[in-house]
Amino acid sequence: MQTYQNREHLAKLFQDQVNVYATKHPSSAIAHQTAQTSLLNGVPMLWMAKWPGPFPIYVESAKGAHFTDLDGNDFTDFCLGDTGAMSGHAPDATVKAVQQQIAKGSTFMLPTKDAAINGEILAERFGVPKWQFTLSATDANRHLIRFARQVTGRQKIAVHDYCYHGSVDETFAVLDEEGNTVSRPNNIGKPTELINTTVSLPFNDLEAAEQAFASGEVALLLIEPGLTNIGIVLPEHGYLEGLQELCQKYGVIFALDETHTLSAGIGGITKRDNLKPDAVVLGKTIGGGVPVGALGFTSDLATRIAESLELESIDVGGVGGTLAGNALSMAAVRATLEEVLIESNFQRMEELATLWQQNTQDIIDHYKLDWQVSRIGCRGEYSFRAEAPRTGAEAHQAEDFDLGQFLQLHAINSGILMTPFHNMILCSPATTSEDVEKHRLHFQAAVELLFG
Repeated sequence: MQTYQNREHLAKLFQDQVNVYATKHPSSAIAHQTAQTSLLNGVPMLWMAKWPGPFPIYVESAKGAHFTDLDGNDFTDFCLGDTGAMSGHAPDATVKAVQQQIAKGSTFMLPTKDAAINGEILAERFGVPKWQFTLSATDANRHLIRFARQVTGRQKIAVHDYCYHGSVDETFAVLDEEGNTVSRPNNIGKPTELINTTVSLPFNDLEAAEQAFASGEVALLLIEPGLTNIGIVLPEHGYLEGLQELCQKYGVIFALDETHTLSAGIGGITKRDNLKPDAVVLGKTIGGGVPVGALGFTSDLATRIAESLELESIDVGGVGGTLAGNALSMAAVRATLEEVLIESNFQRMEELATLWQQNTQDIIDHYKLDWQVSRIGCRGEYSFRAEAPRTGAEAHQAEDFDLGQFLQLHAINSGILMTPFHNMILCSPATTSEDVEKHRLHFQAAVELLFG
């Protein structure tokens, strides 16, 4: 959708920023050209090619809320690895724990004491007592779907329209104009029609959820308690509690993927809103930069899973992996949870994100733009619509790719990295008020170029 009308002016502004970008990053340009020889599209993962410029920035080093590129340019990092580095880059406690553990060995296919301690910490924060560890939230979600089908005997899962749960096949489902579940556009090599595996639900619509659950086909409701990868979509009052009640009524496993919404605090939206899920999924944030995921269960669900499995074949059921729960990631998680992702840090992170939100909204109001700002704890995002979206579809309709690319590139040229593909920020324990002010100056200057 094109929300900015003067496309010719926008194209000129973008080209001006491309010229500035190319001048500032010659070493990254050379590195990217060299990478074309050995890497598909010149990048280690395809989505890195979707960059608001002719080539991506190459990072030399990072610490806290800043990184330096190959040309020595310093950046305030509000992307923070799109949540993977929400604890800040290279937090001292995590680095120390990783260094100590890797010197003793990193992976054994055997448990270490750190894993159980991590389970205890997460149980206290999220209210579910039994935990398993993976290498990513994607893995945790895949395993949860298998467990749900195993214990319920049902085949379908329910997700939200325009949700994000990593690269899980069953979750790339959206609603068409008639309200049918279909594959999300550009779903690469989908293995089956999504209608066979998934029911897609509009966010903030309890009636649609009950209709789906009443069919008796749904094993699992897997949701982000606030959408975060299609713009931020916040739950209306009573919506999450209503879903919880409906899941109990129809025997559907109620699972919250808090990988991104951990931004709401030490226990995510689960703790903030006193929710009682059957399962919780966590991802990259808890490792302080080391790949990890986690999956928590209630005692009841854990018992149902255990009783449905036979020890003789427990290793061939499509759940787990030889690196899951490895000693290195468990050491990183323990240090990050105990010393970095703590209450006092979250309080400060949210205060800074609140300041960012107010700064951004003030500029939007000053220029009388039909834009708005939403926030979940230390995560914030502005969107090109007058009111906050109620559903993923509304958020999707407000996207303007070219306008977003300009704003992203202007930020980069101002020494700021936003989350790519979104106008989103995260605040880390190392983020400062000066970093927030730097964004205010960039945003004001960019809006002035567009509308001044």
